[in-house]
Amino acid sequence: MSKKRTNLPVQKNERLDVTFQDLTHEGAGVAKVDGYPLFVPDALPGEEADVKVVKTGKNFGFGRLMERHTTSDQRVDPPCPIYHWCGGCQLQHMNQGAQLALKREQVVNALHKYMNRGDIRVHETIGMDKPWAYRNKAQVPVAERDGELIAGFFAKRSHHIVDMDHCLIQGDQNDAAIQVVKNILKRYDIQPYDEGSGRGIIRHIVARNGRLSGETMVMLITNGEGLPHKKNIIAAIRQEVSGIHSIVQNINTKKTNVIYGERTEILLGEKYIEERVGKLRFALSPRSFFQVNPVQTEVLYEKVLQFADLRGNETVIDAYCGIGSISLFLAEEARKVYGVEVVGEAISDARKNAKLNHISNVEFSVGNAEEVVPWWRAAFGIQADVIVVDPPRKGCDEKLLETMIEMQPERIVYASCNPATLARDLRILSEGGYEVKEVQPVDMFPQTTHVESVTRLVRR
Repeated sequence: MSKKRTNLPVQKNERLDVTFQDLTHEGAGVAKVDGYPLFVPDALPGEEADVKVVKTGKNFGFGRLMERHTTSDQRVDPPCPIYHWCGGCQLQHMNQGAQLALKREQVVNALHKYMNRGDIRVHETIGMDKPWAYRNKAQVPVAERDGELIAGFFAKRSHHIVDMDHCLIQGDQNDAAIQVVKNILKRYDIQPYDEGSGRGIIRHIVARNGRLSGETMVMLITNGEGLPHKKNIIAAIRQEVSGIHSIVQNINTKKTNVIYGERTEILLGEKYIEERVGKLRFALSPRSFFQVNPVQTEVLYEKVLQFADLRGNETVIDAYCGIGSISLFLAEEARKVYGVEVVGEAISDARKNAKLNHISNVEFSVGNAEEVVPWWRAAFGIQADVIVVDPPRKGCDEKLLETMIEMQPERIVYASCNPATLARDLRILSEGGYEVKEVQPVDMFPQTTHVESVTRLVRR
């Protein structure tokens, strides 16, 4: 009995010859069969190929590239030996120019979709001279395979770990630290955590490095307080990891994909390592958020400062201020900066960083920006000339957007890591009386599909 065919133009397991026309925001090639989009990884526009349909949906399907008949001039050979299995990078098969163009296109397409605007000036993406070995933090999950501890990154669209001996986008010191710690844990037969059963000890290995200070922090994420051979493991890490400044244990006993637990213990050394961006110094605690690419972070922050257009007499509010990195850049040019962040530990770090850099014209508060900013205004009469936001991927809280519109600052600077939520929020601000002047994409994460951007808005 033959399988019932759907009314779609393609069927699962069907082999087709296609020509790719476009790329998705995740870097997959897009081919259309009678108008039906088929998304295929590792394919580039203009290439002709034989593909196998692996999944179909009502509006689009997915395919696997079986054989390329032609090759795009944008294609390069990925230097990473596990690139086609590991999910850490998505664009190593594209040259840098094509990657930068794709990231700008992500922003342009989002503005079209959410704002129906094609006239907003979106600059060319600012890339890196050396788009490799840029990450200052590695978070590597561990698992057991054939009775042995492995550590690497998840395969594409799975929780299957691809064992890794070397990562080309990690900083060399972090990369080496991960491998050393992995081997030490294997030496002492430390059992990896199993997601299914909830048993096992070690969940993640984290390495963080200060690019200019050379200081390295190693963090062991464990499923409970116990860590067999703890003293020996600490001694081995201290002896074998180059530049070790701090060894930390974070305890996470929840059955969750979230990496960190609430409790952190310092096993050796200091609670902080130091990172620098421009001439500013930052003390990074184990769980504090900081941009992973310090070279491009300086580019990004300089663009924020340029768009803020400070003359020295402005009051600035930095919502979602984190450990105060953008706030301190702004404070050097403003009269006063107020930063707000919901994570109390980050605010403690922000205050420490202000003292570290001898900056006194900045104040930090703990709380939700959408609650604290209106309170500042009502209780203290604080009126911002410029508001800077750098929200998480979900974008700004709607109440904060309403408050920003009510406060009527002269300028708003919006740093974003998600073009879709950026465009959604820009539409609200535009309807509230602000003109979107320009957007500057910055390639913070070369070889991946992620793009950061900075937008300049002025009050009409």
